[in-house]
Amino acid sequence: MADYEYIVEMKHITKRFPGIIANDDVSIQIKKGEIYALLGENGAGKSTLMSMLFGMYEPDEGEIYIRGERVRLESPNHATRLNIGMVHQHFKLISNYTVAENIVMGMEPVKKLLGFIPTVDIKKANQDIKELSEKYGLAVNPEDIISELNVSTQQRVEILKMLYREAEILIFDEPTAVLTPQEIEFLLEIIKGLRDNGKTIILITHKLEEIKRIADRCAILNRGRLINVLNVSDTSTKTMANLMVGREVSFETGKKPAKPGSLVLSVDKLNVFNRQNFQVVSDVSFDIHSGEIFAIAGVAGNGQVEIADAIAGLMPVHSGKIFLNGKDITDMPVRERTQEGISYIPEDRQSYGLVMDFSLSENLALKSYYNEPFCRGGMLKPEAFIENSEKLIQKYDIRSGQGSSTIVRSMSGGNQQKAIIAREIELSSPLMIFVQPTRGLDIGAIENIHKQMIGERDKGKAILLVSLELDEIMDCADTIAVIYNGKLQKIAPAKDLTTNEVGEFMMGVKETRGAQV
Repeated sequence: MADYEYIVEMKHITKRFPGIIANDDVSIQIKKGEIYALLGENGAGKSTLMSMLFGMYEPDEGEIYIRGERVRLESPNHATRLNIGMVHQHFKLISNYTVAENIVMGMEPVKKLLGFIPTVDIKKANQDIKELSEKYGLAVNPEDIISELNVSTQQRVEILKMLYREAEILIFDEPTAVLTPQEIEFLLEIIKGLRDNGKTIILITHKLEEIKRIADRCAILNRGRLINVLNVSDTSTKTMANLMVGREVSFETGKKPAKPGSLVLSVDKLNVFNRQNFQVVSDVSFDIHSGEIFAIAGVAGNGQVEIADAIAGLMPVHSGKIFLNGKDITDMPVRERTQEGISYIPEDRQSYGLVMDFSLSENLALKSYYNEPFCRGGMLKPEAFIENSEKLIQKYDIRSGQGSSTIVRSMSGGNQQKAIIAREIELSSPLMIFVQPTRGLDIGAIENIHKQMIGERDKGKAILLVSLELDEIMDCADTIAVIYNGKLQKIAPAKDLTTNEVGEFMMGVKETRGAQV
């Protein structure tokens, strides 16, 4: 029997950054073998708290105890030696290394060449990873290159990296933010299996239904302070949401019937090939009118993101045509498309949505800096950047430690997303493309983005929504197109489709071509 009551105790933890208190006198106690959820809005201090447990930061005040012993965690390597592992929201993998090379890095199996020259035994590493992945049901090919893997497989690599280091305390930071519904189901089963194998799981998430399904207890943070610790089985998702946001949260969109107007976007027989010259979009045709939310539903990797990228100019069109307000934009450069009237919220906010080492004010003007009031006579006007930024920070509730001058890399993922959405909506483009707009966001932010999207529709904007969240599509869309294997299976008014029918089309179980409206 262990001589400690809690495997992890964090007592009176306070952490400050310039202009912000990320954690304010937070105390949590975690039992061995439980799934303990940390719930809170974007920027509530969840990731910061766990980064201190993983040795990435040191608390300014407070104490940390592991297995009953007080520790001063000096680095992630120190945390690893104490059997603590962490899967970060944005993965820490080397893209041109193999799966096995990433997992064993720093703990490589060694063999002696010519009997005395030490060298990495890559064959043993591959075999070890194969056996480990089979043991935990995390299928990977040890020899695959990371850059060629989808996000769910990369996440498995991160989990295996922890397990290879014999982690007993596993921290998951927003683990389902980039996964499809099917992948989420699989991951939740994996997490439950890890718990059943005696691991202690700390789950940072915004997704209340996932907490209800697998967590034992839930700590709720709001603006850096601990609000409550609840037994999940005794607590409703509505109660958790209200405590997290600090107000009554509505789960209804309150959407009025659409009033579609003139044709804004017309896509005709679109074919797109990826970088590997593999066809990912096949003969796709659809129209979007002003005052309409047109959503593409599908399991990840079926071509929906490539359709959005092709419309925005980020991917070349192999054949077919794209018309915006009657004008052929098929081969138009990205900036010209923006000027013609396209706003674009990309799936990958860090690679395509933001310049991570620019300030918030610079990022909020990225699509407009060359126009007045930001630029006059070829000279940039810094005061205009700041004025614009301060207005949008207030309007869209973007939380940043140093206001307009905050470097966006230092902001939480959810607040980075709010910044992109603020910039793109403020362009007031006739066509707005939202790709995974609420990925990694809390319930309060999701509620606001849905209201903003519907508000733009009601102002007469044409909205293209690409989402892996079926509930989001059913709640927001006026028209739903379902994609499978690069082809549209069905286009119909949202009111004429059930969630089950959309799910069946997504999986390719049903197939109805020519049913386009």
